[in-house]
Amino acid sequence: MVARSQATHSDISILIDPETILLPDIFTTLTYIHKLNLDWFLFSTTQNISYFPYQLVDNGIWVQEDGKKIESKKLQEILVHKWTKSASGQKLLMAWNSGESPLHAGILPPFLYGKCFHEFWIINEVLSSEMRLVFDASNVLFSFYPESLGKFSSNYSGDSNIGNERIWEHEGNSRLAALYGSLHFQNANPPNALFKILKCSGHYYFLNEAKGTVQEATRSQLLGGSLNSRHRNWKVCANEINSMKKENPCSLSQLPKLDLEMPVTLKLPFSLESLLEIVADRDKNVVLGIAGASYRDMLMSWACRLRHLGVSNILICALDSETYEFSVLQGLPVFMDSMSPRNVSFDDCHFGTECFQRVTKVKSRIVLQILKLGYNVLLSDVDVYWFNNPLPYLLSFGPGTLVAQSDEYNETGPINIPRRLNSGFYFVRSGLATIAAMEMVVKHASTSGLSEQPSFYDVLCGEGGVNRVGNDQCYEPKTNLTVFFLDRNFFPNGAYMGFWEKPDVRSACLRAGCFILHNNWINGRKRKLERQIQSGLWDYDPSTRLCIQSWHNYT
Repeated sequence: MVARSQATHSDISILIDPETILLPDIFTTLTYIHKLNLDWFLFSTTQNISYFPYQLVDNGIWVQEDGKKIESKKLQEILVHKWTKSASGQKLLMAWNSGESPLHAGILPPFLYGKCFHEFWIINEVLSSEMRLVFDASNVLFSFYPESLGKFSSNYSGDSNIGNERIWEHEGNSRLAALYGSLHFQNANPPNALFKILKCSGHYYFLNEAKGTVQEATRSQLLGGSLNSRHRNWKVCANEINSMKKENPCSLSQLPKLDLEMPVTLKLPFSLESLLEIVADRDKNVVLGIAGASYRDMLMSWACRLRHLGVSNILICALDSETYEFSVLQGLPVFMDSMSPRNVSFDDCHFGTECFQRVTKVKSRIVLQILKLGYNVLLSDVDVYWFNNPLPYLLSFGPGTLVAQSDEYNETGPINIPRRLNSGFYFVRSGLATIAAMEMVVKHASTSGLSEQPSFYDVLCGEGGVNRVGNDQCYEPKTNLTVFFLDRNFFPNGAYMGFWEKPDVRSACLRAGCFILHNNWINGRKRKLERQIQSGLWDYDPSTRLCIQSWHNYT
């Protein structure tokens, strides 16, 4: 949205939460700031009103519970007294002029955590880049959001605690705040570059608390693009401003402040344990993707697609430092495996190569490690395209199971024949049986000269398929683990039904009800990449490092 706003011809862009209600002061403030002959950026905390018994009618008129109109000025006074002070209720409003200067010097990641904590990152980047004047307008009341808009209630008591319903959102982001804090606040010193805005009796004052100065910018100074006006102790000046008009208070203590000091509890590189606490959903499920530099763009297309589907519990294992650093800059929850092979070929690491065999053995070992930490794992190769989130369906198979894609290409016959278990897409719950079975797979793969995929089948289904049950299952007798092979009509591999050769791959898969489509059964990284891009199943623009969302209306 930020990128799109910068591509428009609008003089000013405002980014707000859709629940936010704007008051007229925002337009007078922005008009005033816009007179500066400088590029600027403004942000403001938007607090919640726990009880708001007013309704908005035509022409921007507010009415009370008894139907009487209430003036905007009177409403503003009421809001000051009812404003919830809890930090849990804060939202952010950001505005900036188009100008000639970019907002910041960094690369804006798509924040695929899906935890909605990007605003602080943007503010910090604007401050640390020092390309614009930055204003904190939190002390000018021009936006709010009510918890109960227009819901009149005769049983209301003044000590209502409705606002606390949002505390979970604040607490849920506390670790993520630390994560971004360690990344982006380590070299920044926001207060030195920050002007706070006060409005009293129709006059605007710019306060720099770090320098202990206050400036009242006159029209001539605004037109000249200068803020070098008189400097005085801002606390003394604030007291004078307060005494100028009692009915228009300007005390900084009355309004909440945005705290840019974020806790730094996580440090690079991020550990697997710390990331699992952040990304796992309530039932401790994670979606694991593993990639090296040769599949960097495909990793991002995969992550963008999952983000579009609302899948936020993804976790990335980087096979090399290049992929790790790239993923960090893209806002992906990534850790680096210390035991991964370091000499991974960029162009010669496809199916059947020695490089491929070494890399695949990392996957089962990482899955085992996560299972032992008590988390369920949906492993998905990054060349698996998701049409819908399959996790709710996969969870229906219950504990003591491993659910995997079948690699069989014949359209009729059993799908659990020898070595047709695809280890590039499977779901496994944490439990004694699954952990024991995965330990057997990892041990078998470590002594094999092949990839890990044959080890999955030979261990879980027995060599030659002696542990097969029916046409789509296997039973491992030592651990009592049941293996289910997924219906290929919903989870097709790259050779089944010729989906990749269809004129319109997406439409064909949607008609068939596909959850996913695996881009396998093709040799060579370049050919695989070309096939996926040409099919239209591609969600990432490497030139801008942004997700492509223009056609995502079919879901």
